[in-house]
Amino acid sequence: MIRFLEAAQQELDEAVAFHEGQVIGLGRAFLDEVLAALELVRRYPAAWHLLNANARCCRLRRFPYRLIYHEDGSEILIVAVAHLHRRPGYWRDRLKR
Repeated sequence: MIRFLEAAQQELDEAVAFHEGQVIGLGRAFLDEVLAALELVRRYPAAWHLLNANARCCRLRRFPYRLIYHEDGSEILIVAVAHLHRRPGYWRDRLKR
């Protein structure tokens, strides 16, 4: 099961809206890429880069974002939908919740 922290869901929603505002259809393309990445994370949760003892990241291919997640048994918690060039590590405090 994949679940988003509220802050991560807000980041996703804002990123989709931003991209859609740039070019019609780009927001949908962004969301499609996120959904494809989520499916890969769901299928192969341990395959992605380990950031620390509690978090991994899956980089999107077309967009400069990565999904930061924590695997806990059968649940994958999306901690952040992080832009690669903005505020590195801002999401670390979210892992302590």
